[in-house]
Amino acid sequence: FPMAAAKTGSKAAFSLDSYHVSEELGFILPEPLEELPPYYQPWMDITLRIPELVHSHELRSHINKMPLLSSKFLQKHRELRLAHLALSMMTMGYVWQEGENDTVEVLPCSLAVPCWEVSQRLGLPPILTHADGVLLASENASIILPGGDSVQGFFLVTLLVELAGVPAVRSIPTVINGVKCGDSEAVARALEDISQSVQDMTDAIKLMQVYVDPSVFYGIMRIYLSGWKDNPCMPKGLIYEGVQTEPLEYSGGSAAQSSLLHCFDELLGIKHEAKNGDFLTRMRSYMPPAHKQLIQDISLQPSLRNFVQQQANEQLNQAFQVCVTKLLAFRSYHINVVSRFITVPAARARQLRNQSRDLEEAMISRAPSALEERGTGGSGIMTFLKSVRDQTKIAFLSETSNNMNL
Repeated sequence: FPMAAAKTGSKAAFSLDSYHVSEELGFILPEPLEELPPYYQPWMDITLRIPELVHSHELRSHINKMPLLSSKFLQKHRELRLAHLALSMMTMGYVWQEGENDTVEVLPCSLAVPCWEVSQRLGLPPILTHADGVLLASENASIILPGGDSVQGFFLVTLLVELAGVPAVRSIPTVINGVKCGDSEAVARALEDISQSVQDMTDAIKLMQVYVDPSVFYGIMRIYLSGWKDNPCMPKGLIYEGVQTEPLEYSGGSAAQSSLLHCFDELLGIKHEAKNGDFLTRMRSYMPPAHKQLIQDISLQPSLRNFVQQQANEQLNQAFQVCVTKLLAFRSYHINVVSRFITVPAARARQLRNQSRDLEEAMISRAPSALEERGTGGSGIMTFLKSVRDQTKIAFLSETSNNMNL
């Protein structure tokens, strides 16, 4: 990416133009395709039936019989993105068809090879990512994993969070360029816009409790979002047949793969502890490369935090503090959501493992026990999220942080 503005201290205006970021949709792919060229119909025929074929335990046999198709007829970016969605959805269904007790060690050639090739061309890993499930699948509502309405609700709410963050992303260049030319008022106004946008993200994520049933998420859906790295169910990883003979390990889809919070952290100068920072940095390789580049280039800009401290401008100071406060509130609420959808059902599952009484309880008690304390990305979820939240607190400007009572 030939980014003249990426160099620290460069006077060229910072812009989102070369990062595949939409003015209206942010990181979401505008106008995604819903069909591939006819040659790829065998893929789509299976992809559109994943929940039904998993339920009847026939998905693996259908994929085993699937022809090995060349990926060379996929020419446009949107074709590649839809192909990646279809192939990675099939991959999750194939691996987890029988739950945690009968996983596979080999992904068959007819799926593994095109999934790998398409992934290489996009710069994405050969597994379902946030960029597939949220930035694309919400537009392709017919391509879903098991879990019915709750699956669609989960992807829809996560999409609404992404949409709520769009005004904040649009304001990032205003902040960076304002810092470069010393325009305190422009920076303060842009930070106020970012604060409102982050508040809207928090309001959006609250819809999770309306549209998603925690027992369905925990008992049915979550395993299909899980990967084969840091996963006790698949300690050896997964061999992609026809690609290489050694098993490969990839993390499952995770909110940590959303570019939004990475951008905000870099802009506000929020640093994370080594272990969490390493996980978050690794999650960037699960993003489209242009989005990863944007996060990197934001990190190279002059420090907003230093600028705010040097200006001694009350409006600017307040705007920065409110921005951190809103980000902290979002992360705290996310912890609340994870508690409701993972920690509480995990505790109930342990109680009910041997005494399933009704449908909801049966669903939870069948949930994968090996994943009880883990997020779909493979992290020890609550410890990780609380630490990330606590590092956000540290970003408050020192002279007022003692008064925040957070």
